[in-house]
Amino acid sequence: MADDLSFFSKDSFILKLPKKSPLVLRMVVLLFVMVCGVYIFSICLKQISTSSTSEFLNIGVIQKPCPEPNIEPWEIPYVHYPDPKTFSRAECACNPVRYFAIMSMQRSGSGWFETLLNNHTNISSNGEIFSVKVRRTNVSTIVETLDKVYNLDWFTSASKNECTAAVGLKWMLNQGLMQYHKEIVEYFNARGVSAIFLFRRNLLRRMISILANSYDQNAKLLNGTHKSHVHSPLEADILASYKPVINATLLVPNIREVEETTKKALEYFKSTRHIILYYEDVVKNRTKLAEVQEFLKVPKRELSSRQVKIHKGSLSKHIQNWNDVEKALNGTQYESYLYGDYRR
Repeated sequence: MADDLSFFSKDSFILKLPKKSPLVLRMVVLLFVMVCGVYIFSICLKQISTSSTSEFLNIGVIQKPCPEPNIEPWEIPYVHYPDPKTFSRAECACNPVRYFAIMSMQRSGSGWFETLLNNHTNISSNGEIFSVKVRRTNVSTIVETLDKVYNLDWFTSASKNECTAAVGLKWMLNQGLMQYHKEIVEYFNARGVSAIFLFRRNLLRRMISILANSYDQNAKLLNGTHKSHVHSPLEADILASYKPVINATLLVPNIREVEETTKKALEYFKSTRHIILYYEDVVKNRTKLAEVQEFLKVPKRELSSRQVKIHKGSLSKHIQNWNDVEKALNGTQYESYLYGDYRR
């Protein structure tokens, strides 16, 4: 009986598993781990793929090249697509921009000429930027300033919207242009900058303008305010009331010095793409403005300026010692300066 109880207890309370049950269990666990791993891996792979696709799409938008413009092969170096740091050109990003510089001398009509260009919807000429000496301290500061101008990051009252088609500045020959002409020519040719030379034929009129403007810097004839340019006939008459005395002895040497400077400038920059204009020609023949617009490859427009000419009419009424000046120039190659006139 004791044996039976012993047998009953062993058979009843001890469950015997099949021999292969541990292996099956391991297989089930392994299968579960594999399924979970595959699932997690697929989710990660999907996220990486989506992120990469988005990144590639964004890069594609940024780096998408602008369509080739319909221009002559020689024009290609002069067509640019600036990417300003200070604003977005938005839908105008693929509008080509031309770079230019108006190169001139003080009191040669460059201020009036620049207002004509800025009257054009698509032209931005940013004024006499290098009149500030620190900007022309050396080649590096000049290049840094030019880069900002041509990248459309230079803001003045002349700055247009993001669809500017031609951008530039006014640059006097004595503002670093002649001193660093080699480096500036290299920059112009490398960056595709076109030069617009503007000079004055009648250098006697220019001299009168220089002396009168210099006098007004101290005298301030217009209600205590100095103005280099005016917008009303009354203001022009007030400024023209001053008659300078010209040194007749130095007159011819001074004229020749200006001529030599002009010749040097044209020689220095002859390798650049450029156009040569004279103030008197622009005044008398407005087709010259059409030539400039063609040079800059902008749509042709009728251009106007609010500026009023200060010294009009015969020079004899603008020079205090007219007889001395007349005597000094009569019989010289500059005699025509005494009587040549034009109207604006």
